[in-house]
Amino acid sequence: MSHLEPVKSLSDEELQAGLRAVIKDGVASSTMLTFTAGVFLIAFALEMGASNIFIGILAAVPPLLQLLQIPSIFIVEKIRKRKKIAVYSAGLSRSFLFFIALIPFFASGKLGLMLLLVGLVFHAGLNALLVCAWNSWMRDLIPVNRLGSFFSQRLGFSMAAAMTLSLAAGLFLDYWKYLGNYSLTFSYSILIFWGFVAGMVGTYIISTIPEPEMSRPVEQMKMLELIREPFKHPNFKNLLIFLGAWNFALYLVGPFFAVYLIKRLHLSMGIVAGLTVLSQLSYLISVKVWGNLADRFSNKSVLNVSGTLNIFCILAWTFTTLPEKYSLTMPLLVVIHILMGIATAGVILASGNIVLKLAPREKATSYLASNSIIISLAAGIAPIIGGGFADFFTKREFSWTIEWNSPAEHLAFQTFNLRGLDFFFLFAFLIGLYSIHRLAMVKEVGEVKDKIIVSEFFSQTTNRIRNLTTVGGLRYFPQIPFARRSKNIIRKTKKEKTDSIQDGKEKI
Repeated sequence: MSHLEPVKSLSDEELQAGLRAVIKDGVASSTMLTFTAGVFLIAFALEMGASNIFIGILAAVPPLLQLLQIPSIFIVEKIRKRKKIAVYSAGLSRSFLFFIALIPFFASGKLGLMLLLVGLVFHAGLNALLVCAWNSWMRDLIPVNRLGSFFSQRLGFSMAAAMTLSLAAGLFLDYWKYLGNYSLTFSYSILIFWGFVAGMVGTYIISTIPEPEMSRPVEQMKMLELIREPFKHPNFKNLLIFLGAWNFALYLVGPFFAVYLIKRLHLSMGIVAGLTVLSQLSYLISVKVWGNLADRFSNKSVLNVSGTLNIFCILAWTFTTLPEKYSLTMPLLVVIHILMGIATAGVILASGNIVLKLAPREKATSYLASNSIIISLAAGIAPIIGGGFADFFTKREFSWTIEWNSPAEHLAFQTFNLRGLDFFFLFAFLIGLYSIHRLAMVKEVGEVKDKIIVSEFFSQTTNRIRNLTTVGGLRYFPQIPFARRSKNIIRKTKKEKTDSIQDGKEKI
């Protein structure tokens, strides 16, 4: 197993081959997650009779079990062979997907749901060790000045695979339902099996990525000291508070978007998958632009713009029913999914990069694990709270109606209505606003005003759209006027960023 051992130094050719393998692993992992997580996993559970609280627990298991990264830190620091740890933990973790795929063949109802939960617990628990080793490994492998562009490229390829496979899976499920020969649970079992196959292919790819030797920490710390170390640095502490609040808001409603579409709006899996693909397409178009902006300016600036857009998209879900489906429901869903795809691309890319950037190299394992712990707690607690109160709010309704009375007629317009999951969309929006407030306290070199990021984003995205289309009219899509006016400001910002780096002003 010498190919699993770390190496003292990497040639440029070895580094480039390793980076290409990381991108291939992203495609394999994206394929696995498309079939075994998200909307299809929730639909699988709903088909077996899952309640809102069970959906909340199901969504909470993966992030809560990421808390196992606490002991994983010491396994990684003790063994100091991250590649070997990642390969073995990935193989064991993903083998439980095969177990989950077999459930419909020998169990159903409550027993099937319990077995699903057990399989997911083992899968997510072993995955925590993989993530801990992987994050530290990538921190040493990928050049810091290429983080934004590299991960945007990796995310782009991954999303292209997810987009194609999501639509194919949705159409497959609708066709299976149309045939009506067998239970729908068997169709989900087939998808999960192919997710297992993709996961094992990804495990092999991981084994081909070179691993640089780990840097020795400046000093050996005890467990509690290792975990508390990142919280002693005000800037990184502010970043952790932002990420905790942000993920709490996101996971309060995230697992229930699919429930809302399937049970409240009664949409078919084909339409649900189509909306997902639409979101992924906008993600794919915008992710490279966000990556360029993150490298050119700062991750914080990208987070501020994309995060704000994301929370307003969550609020927009409350207007998709008044109080039931109406003429604007589908147009609103289309717009929401397009904008959420754009926003999500920026948030995922920049939040991952800023943690990697602000974590010191010699203490990367503890800093990155502490980040994962905060996110795990927030993302694990939120869906349980959401699932626990979902049924309570199902029987509650808040309505705002404007009425006009005259001798000849009575008119009433329902302008705002909250019922069931709508309340959680509003709560998530308010918590998201607080998280953006906390982001303002994080310091990073290269910060610029939001309007510069917005103008540059529109300018670059417009160019990408024109390059992607052959339609003559779209190739002359109007330029954003203030994009040109921001050039002088951008030049000034780049100069300030260079001066700041030279003066050593970027601190944790």
